[in-house]
Amino acid sequence: MNITERRPDFKSGFVSFAGAPNVGKSTLLNRMLGGKVSITSKKAQTTRNRILGVVHRPSAQFVFLDTPGVHKAKNMLNVRMVDVAMSAIADGDIILFIADLSEPDPVSEDILLEKIGKQNKPVILALNKSDLVKKAEIPEAEEKWKKRYMFKAVIPVSAKHGTQIELLLDSMEELLPFGPAYFPEDALTDMPERFIAAEMIREKVFRFTGQEIPYSAAVTVDSFSEENRESLIKIHATIHVERDSQKGILIGKNGIKLKKIGEEARKEIEQMVGAKVFLKLFVRVQKNWSKDTRALRNFGY
Repeated sequence: MNITERRPDFKSGFVSFAGAPNVGKSTLLNRMLGGKVSITSKKAQTTRNRILGVVHRPSAQFVFLDTPGVHKAKNMLNVRMVDVAMSAIADGDIILFIADLSEPDPVSEDILLEKIGKQNKPVILALNKSDLVKKAEIPEAEEKWKKRYMFKAVIPVSAKHGTQIELLLDSMEELLPFGPAYFPEDALTDMPERFIAAEMIREKVFRFTGQEIPYSAAVTVDSFSEENRESLIKIHATIHVERDSQKGILIGKNGIKLKKIGEEARKEIEQMVGAKVFLKLFVRVQKNWSKDTRALRNFGY
């Protein structure tokens, strides 16, 4: 549908994701989009910003707001992340509450349910990672959740395998208000390529380093040259860490770790932009940036 067209039977609206860390929100968003706009990893608290994704159907357009996981935040960065999540939840026409069937997080879930209860908006529950539990356990889990909150629907899904995703979209479409499309049919997100490239680099830091490194790393894109886009895009980016020891671990012996991060990030960025990419990575120590208000602002948090 052309964005300028208006159909009386067309539905559109914003759907805010809500959930504890590591329940699969970003994987679910990418699955519904059929493309990658939100980074994922097995480590909790991978998502730090609000990520917008657009899903198009013949009769509706969903504008999804992926958010950081809500948890008991201690340091300044995590407090900012939770603030982002709660702000996005307030912006939605519908709230999609996502829970992990295989590893529940009662503390974070209770915090969220209390916050959501004050919004007076329709809430659908997606019980994710249904592929990791026995089928016989799912009905019991559904009943327990129905006693905790008046959800409009409770749907077990597997974002990893795509199980019952269409049913989930059907349930949300029923609750969408009537309205025009907000985005053109080919739009997946409002995030610029520069931002997504930085996120893809940060994802590889999460994937290829352990312990505290991912949580102490931020990525900025210093240059994104598209002068010869059809033949080559040149990107220079910096990975910021908090200590000299982290810099050494991130670079690795003879630079092998940083090279691996760069190679894998470059492949994904090339898929996104549809062109060859030259990616140059630098590592910089910025001591205690996650506790520095100015640094958090500069890094977009």
